[in-house]
Order: sequence, then C-alpha cells, then structure tokens
Amino acid sequence: MDKPQSFNSTETNASGNEQPINQEDTASAKENMATCLICLGMAGSGKTTFVQRINAYLHSRQLPPYIVNLDPAVHEVPFPTNIDIRDTVKYKEVMKQYGLGPNGGIVTSLNLFATRFDQAIKFIEKKQHDYKYVLFDTPGQIEVFTWSASGSIITDSLASSCPTVIVYIMDTSRCTSPITFMSNMLYACSILYKSRLPFVLVMNKVDIVSHDFAVEWMTNFESFQEAVEEEGSYMANLTSSMNLVLDEFYNNLKTVGVSAVTGEGLDEFFAAVDSAREEYLTQYKPEYEKLVEKKNQLRSEDQREELQKLKQDLQNTDVVPMQSQPVNTSNISEATMRKRPHVTFADDDDIQETTTLSDPEDENLYEEESFKRFLSNAEA
Repeated sequence: MDKPQSFNSTETNASGNEQPINQEDTASAKENMATCLICLGMAGSGKTTFVQRINAYLHSRQLPPYIVNLDPAVHEVPFPTNIDIRDTVKYKEVMKQYGLGPNGGIVTSLNLFATRFDQAIKFIEKKQHDYKYVLFDTPGQIEVFTWSASGSIITDSLASSCPTVIVYIMDTSRCTSPITFMSNMLYACSILYKSRLPFVLVMNKVDIVSHDFAVEWMTNFESFQEAVEEEGSYMANLTSSMNLVLDEFYNNLKTVGVSAVTGEGLDEFFAAVDSAREEYLTQYKPEYEKLVEKKNQLRSEDQREELQKLKQDLQNTDVVPMQSQPVNTSNISEATMRKRPHVTFADDDDIQETTTLSDPEDENLYEEESFKRFLSNAEA
C-alpha cells in the first residue's frame, strides 16, 4: 500500500533533489481536499437512495464521487463502491461465530472494521485530491453508528484528516405529526452536539409531502404550538417546551428539502454542503488543531514531570549496607557465648533464630559441665 501524500517543508523533484514547497501551493492543495459526507438517518428515511441520487447527480456534472459503504448487512448497493465493509467483514459469519443477533452483528462488524479504518483513511487521503466528494452510506440502524465506539472512531478519524460534514436525512412524509417531528429534531440535535461537526439537515421525499410545513414549525413557534394543540396528546406540553429549547438549534441549522427519487433540491443541498465545508475550515479545523496541540502539550508536561520525579528519587535514594551491631563480649563467658543464640533477620515480619554451632569437643565439654552442675544441685 502506498503511503498517503503528506505536506512537508521539502519535496523531491524528478532528479532526486529536495526543494522547498511553495506555501501557496500547499494552501491550495488543502483547499482542494475532498469533502467527506457522512449520511445518517432513521431506517426507511432513504439514505441509500439519496446516496444513489447524489452519485448520479455528480456523474452528470463530471464529478464522480468516492463512495464508501459502511453497512455490513445490506445485500446489494445500487451504486459502485470504492471501499465496501463487506469485503473486509462477513456479517453472517460474525453473527454465527459470536452468537449474535442482527443488531449485535452490525455493531461487531463495525467494530472489527474500525480496527482497520486507518487503512481506509490512507486510501482516501491518497485519492482525495482526485475527487471533490467522498460519500459514506451508513447502516439503517442509526443508533448502531451514532452511539457505538466504532462510529465515533470513524467520524473522528475522518474529521482529523479532511473536511467532514454530517448529513442527517429525515423522512418528511413521516414528520407531519408535530410529536414525530420533534423526535427527529431531538435526534438530529443529539448527533450534532455529539459529533461537533458541520451539520446539514436533509428533508427527503419532498415529492410526496412538501417540507414547507417543517420549515414553518422551525421558524414560527406559534405555528408549531397550534399544530401541537390540534394533536391533542398528553405529550403536547412536553413537545411545546422542547420546541422552545431547540430554538437556538434551529437558528444555526442548514435545512434543505430534497427528493431522492426526482433529484429535486440537489443544487440547494450542495450549496449547503459548500457552506458547511467553509464552516469546517474556518471554525472546526482551527479548534481541532488547538485541542491537539493542547493535548500534546499536556502529554509532554506529564512526561517531563515523571522524568523529574524519577531523577529526584534516584538522587534521594542512598544504598545503606547491612551491618550488624557490635556486641560487647567482655563480661560474657565463653560457655555463654557458645549457647548464645544468633539472630538473623530474613524479613521485616519474620525473624529466624538459630544457634551457633561449635566444635564437637567443645560441645562434649559443655555437656559434661552441665551434667556435673545437675548432680551437685540434686545432692544439695
């Protein structure tokens, strides 16, 4: 596998000599990096059909995209893919080997793929100057991707290497109820604050139901309040309160009505994507670089402190030789010395006592004297 192109201070020309890189060319190369579009949405919202429509739209404008399929359980995809998770992980084999159900199999497959996602990143970085857009089609079970560790790894890895935009696709025909609409908005808001990336809300299937009512609800609280009162549900008060909370979310949200079947609204969609890309370059990227720099600085400080502590410990540690205390033997008889126990300290909490052994003749003399003292004491 070829190494991805890197931006160094020098480059090697055809003759093999190094020469400095023009900073303007480097900045231009960064501006020409591909934009990654991560398509998320509830099951049945039309994510795959939307990706297919985008693919056809870009091909018609001589801008073929780089497509990555992250759905391990899909049988067929209606578009050609450059990277397919099914080529790396076999979904049914994972279910069989680990004894998992459908959702558990998808989560485990994504986790296994995330362990090799660095290779996918290298492929994307290598080709990102040849493509303008990189499309990611995700599993239909949105919670599997948005709330799993693998989803965070994939999203953060992409965001650290190239401009990344979250595209949340919602089924407009299913959101005519204000309560269902609010559920979708809350989910979209949670994804926005979890990923902290530029966000585009796509209201799909406008060929069935126009998205004008949803835009009206987002911009006019009274209009949404009237729709909630007509609903007559016990959730009306909670839904109204949530609409007030999401007011700030609505103000900064890029909303586009699109039909994945007819292609309606795609021009407005890519205009919103270009705006989100600019937001990434001007807001997210500098903030991300600051966080990385701060993290590296804290890591360096921690390593420096640990090294300083180690040096201090080495300087303050003195090796004390084990020496026995001198014993005054002037007032101790030779016989007493023979039977005096010798104490050796094996451990702090374990003291072993042994008797010093003398020569066999001395031992016999000592026993004879002891026996004589015993007889004299008995006669007395």
